Amino acid sequence: MPCPDRLSQWSHEVSTAIHHLSKPQIWGLVLWSAGIALAGTAGITQISALLALVLEQQEQAVFQHLREWYLDAKHKSGKKRREVDVTTCFAPLLQWIVRLWGNGNQQMVLVLDATTLGERWTILTISVVIRSCAIPVAWKVLGGHEKGSWRPHWEGLLKHLDGCIPAEWQVLVMADRGLYARWLFQAILECG
Repeated sequence: MPCPDRLSQWSHEVSTAIHHLSKPQIWGLVLWSAGIALAGTAGITQISALLALVLEQQEQAVFQHLREWYLDAKHKSGKKRREVDVTTCFAPLLQWIVRLWGNGNQQMVLVLDATTLGERWTILTISVVIRSCAIPVAWKVLGGHEKGSWRPHWEGLLKHLDGCIPAEWQVLVMADRGLYARWLFQAILECG
């Protein structure tokens, strides 16, 4: 099956799972996700070069489309540009994984992780563990020197995912020892 047909199928799958995004937002997500899968990298230059060949388009046009997908609305060209609020995708993403999880398997492992990238960024992430791989389903990027508690961020991330996993499933939540706090444990329990 030619690659454009596969992109069309992938577009249908993405738009079914994350249906609240606009068509241009869906297409941008399709290009990014397919490009990462095909190129084996998340670099915009490599992805745009590969997708330009697949789509028979100019590399610079594909590059610009990919770039505008993640920009704030005020930095995009055109009059009807909107930015993507990724938090609205957290629940649909986890529900999509649950839907595809597999027959009879009603156990899931979630991992809470705080990763520091130098002194520049701290990323709080909730991921689903599948076959020794962690797929991020909710995240918050903080400035490396940002003051304040992580509590509201973790509680917010958990709330975004509340109700996405069926109540009868067994869910194991894992975290580094440094993330333990009574309030975090309570927030996890409140989400089921």
